[in-house]
Amino acid sequence: MGGKLRAAIVGSTGYGGVELIRLLLQHPNVEIASVVSSSNAGALYAEGYPHLTEIVTDRLEAIDPEAMKSKADVVFLATPHGVSTELTPKLIEAGLKVIDVSGDLRLKRGDVYEKWYKHKPAAPEYLERAVYGLCEVFGDDVRGADLIANPGCFPTATALGLVPLLAERWIDPSTIISDAKTGVSGAGRGLGLTHHYSEINENTLAYKVNRHQHTPEIEQTLSRIADEEVTMTFTTHLLPMTRGILVTSYAKLNAARTDEEVLDLFRKYYEGRRFVRIRPAGKLPATKEVYGSNYCDIGVSVDERTNRVTVISVIDNLVKGAAGQAVQNLNLMMGWDEGMGLAFTPVYP
Repeated sequence: MGGKLRAAIVGSTGYGGVELIRLLLQHPNVEIASVVSSSNAGALYAEGYPHLTEIVTDRLEAIDPEAMKSKADVVFLATPHGVSTELTPKLIEAGLKVIDVSGDLRLKRGDVYEKWYKHKPAAPEYLERAVYGLCEVFGDDVRGADLIANPGCFPTATALGLVPLLAERWIDPSTIISDAKTGVSGAGRGLGLTHHYSEINENTLAYKVNRHQHTPEIEQTLSRIADEEVTMTFTTHLLPMTRGILVTSYAKLNAARTDEEVLDLFRKYYEGRRFVRIRPAGKLPATKEVYGSNYCDIGVSVDERTNRVTVISVIDNLVKGAAGQAVQNLNLMMGWDEGMGLAFTPVYP
């Protein structure tokens, strides 16, 4: 393939889509060939996002898999639930590579997807074919694949904080509890009562308690690592901030450990993975410290009284939790340097 890789973004007018554009504009090996939106076809992209005036001059295109075949090499699907289920087969049959940023292809069992997402699942052959692109854990599977299921934001932060402990059998899987907090951009650009300024300002609330659709995705990943069925308690909260996820996970240790022993385990597991940063003992991460970047920062604390470990993991939900990880998956898929186009220093303050 000569020249730059041509990328099309379907669902380009959502927060995940516009973040993909921000990242891909800086990618040395990629050109944005098509921005697609079924609801705004024909409009100038910058009309919806004026900060991209004179940067993105394209007009939005309608969804047309056959037309994409002549314009693009890879398609990012930053679409609402249910759309990728219909589009992916057409795109794959057209010979395109697909990175699905929605939740349609993450769960291997269609009945589980239907129960939690309330949508018709994708065909079994595409659920089986899709590689789950949690780069730091399953990166070897991504290399050379043509269909990637990009992990969700909560599952990324939660799994990265627990995988090393499960991989080495240091915790009892039946005791895992994860408490997650997110900014309002995770709900997308659509209107909703709880996302109005007067509703969320100076307010914090729990939502989808015991029924958040990311629960089975996290359990699927943890079960794969633990080599046994993992069922956990997962609770989400909405905070009055734009970006960021902070997950606090708790689990019972199988033996007495110190902070430094646990930290050493994490350092060894993520050695060479540039986007996971482990904090030293006594230092815990905050969402502001990864804002606008593809980093996942992790801190740990062992409670010797209860023999429990507490893991704090933070990400920017729109970058490591969506668009940044999608670009990271693209890099692995194409055999490029994993960090290409992602060398962003976190924005601070």
